[in-house]
Amino acid sequence: MRWFDDFIERKTREVAQLTSRRSAMLKVGRLLVGAGMLLPILPFDRQPQAAPGGHGGEAATAGHGGHGGGGLGDPNDDTTCEYWRYCALDGFLCTCCGGSISECPGGTEVSKVTWIGTCQNPNDGKAYLISYNDCCGITACGRCMCNYNIGERPAYRMGVHNDVNWCMGNKANSYHCTVAVALGIAEAREPTA
Repeated sequence: MRWFDDFIERKTREVAQLTSRRSAMLKVGRLLVGAGMLLPILPFDRQPQAAPGGHGGEAATAGHGGHGGGGLGDPNDDTTCEYWRYCALDGFLCTCCGGSISECPGGTEVSKVTWIGTCQNPNDGKAYLISYNDCCGITACGRCMCNYNIGERPAYRMGVHNDVNWCMGNKANSYHCTVAVALGIAEAREPTA
């Protein structure tokens, strides 16, 4: 083992002679900054982890494969994944976790950033802009997990991507559940030539 220690010592001394402390610190700093820039774009897994006393949980996503339109639930029941506003929702429903469709449960705060989806209301046939806001501050609810990806975009278009922990902008960044706020009717754009 003495030869291994001598080899490591010799190589360490060679690197120390060829590299200044300032340049070594610069390289370490660049590495840390680069890693810090990648952290916000990493995907966030919201799949239920065997939550005790699940109200929906796995059953809420079973049957439609996580992409909706399966016709298994009532599109007007906001406690099921098939509710029309949930067409791009990925997370636990706040309606099953002590909140409502548009208000976070007590003890949580709404995320400062959000993702947007466009969902069709079957009652009037119109498309609505829906803002999906995570409720942050306490541990994950664990009930009524939905994972709809209709119209989802790649991760580099963060404003329309739903696999991100949107609570990262808050002081308390633990995810609890998600609300779906209707912002208004989506206007059709005229094609540009």
